[in-house]
Amino acid sequence: MSAVLRYLAGYPPHVLTQVQQMLEEARVAAFLLKRHPAAHAVRSDKALYDFVQTLKAEHLRNADPLAKVAYDNTLHVIRNALGTHTTVSRVQGGKLKAKREIRVATLFREAPEGFLRMIAAHELAHLRVREHDKAFYQLCTHIEPDYHQLEFETRLYLCHLEAGGGALWSVIPAPAADG
Repeated sequence: MSAVLRYLAGYPPHVLTQVQQMLEEARVAAFLLKRHPAAHAVRSDKALYDFVQTLKAEHLRNADPLAKVAYDNTLHVIRNALGTHTTVSRVQGGKLKAKREIRVATLFREAPEGFLRMIAAHELAHLRVREHDKAFYQLCTHIEPDYHQLEFETRLYLCHLEAGGGALWSVIPAPAADG
């Protein structure tokens, strides 16, 4: 498998062949832009926190609270990390306190909302299920019904970038602060 297709490891050979052909014919950008014509407007860490909290409130009300949700420019999608979830444990006054955090690769600040929903669903699912097993993916599709298609399209976008294609979605200016 070529290095460009590493994001699609595990997909069937016929899918890899189709993607390779789309990349060679420079059709990936048009395909993705047709499916996702615009970037989301979730630009700041606060907006990202609110976005993820909304999904959590709708689908995982009883899950552990989130202390932080932020974009992280140190996450490298090359290592297969679109986002991360961590539990930070500290001893405070003889008690063990745990804080849950979600970080999303900064690359996805300028991506379609579906990509962001898929990553958020994935990281939120880890609040309940640690392993990537059947129960985990069932929870992902409970949170985001189009999870698997969005994951594939996100990986396709990463292949497009790896093949030298440019970013596809223009930056939407952040809304003006009320005041």
